[in-house]
Amino acid sequence: MKVAALQMVSGVQLEANLDQARQLLEQAATAGAELAVLPEYFAAMGRRDDDKLLLRETLGDGPMQHFLAQTARELGLWIVGGTLPLAGDDPARVYNSSLVFAPTGACVARYDKIHLFRFDNGQEHFDEARVIQPGRDSVRFALTARDGRVWQVGLSVCYDLRFPELYRAHARAGADLLLVPSAFTWTTGRAHWELLLRARAVENLAYVLAPAQGGTHENGRRTWGHSMLVDPWGQVLAQRADGPGLVLGDLAAGHLHDVRSQLPALAHRVM
Repeated sequence: MKVAALQMVSGVQLEANLDQARQLLEQAATAGAELAVLPEYFAAMGRRDDDKLLLRETLGDGPMQHFLAQTARELGLWIVGGTLPLAGDDPARVYNSSLVFAPTGACVARYDKIHLFRFDNGQEHFDEARVIQPGRDSVRFALTARDGRVWQVGLSVCYDLRFPELYRAHARAGADLLLVPSAFTWTTGRAHWELLLRARAVENLAYVLAPAQGGTHENGRRTWGHSMLVDPWGQVLAQRADGPGLVLGDLAAGHLHDVRSQLPALAHRVM
């Protein structure tokens, strides 16, 4: 199955970001992808954290969700909408949510980012908990490819990548593919992005597809990019350093089976 990670440099204007996403999704469909995954905050990288509150949608309604549903249906794609802000029970915060749309346009899964990023090195300051409400549950969905093969897909977002227990839960539930839509900072991405992605793939003997924000944004933030596809042996199959574009690659069920058969580490767990 061919998959695509869509790298973006999202700005502050919703419509411009949706136009950029549509162009990339069309490119992915033309290239033969069955699954296309957008990065975290694909629809807006606001000037302030509070801008997320102005864009929040209720589940099932709103321009971002309508865009994802319509595009999935028109292009015949499975689309994972990186993240978008969904309303919760706290009026001062939103969920940072990843939504999965089937080729029919139906929303078939929702994952709310569990781990919230905080970083302060004296020059850069981030605290997602100020406006984001954490999720609590791990989420997976089943994707039936055009050849009839069913792929079990585990959802995660960005900072989740540093918490291997989430991915182990996915592995225990049979996940074949782990998705990590992200907006890693330049500082943390340069240090740890590839290292962590390859580790999650190797630990769980699963493919990892990680679309990212990659460039300097209107709000002045610089994101690391380097969207990539990693195979279950930890090999980087495809990568894009920076700027908008696609990372395309194939998931091979036979390769996944061989790796897990030759090194049955998942069956050797004792804790």
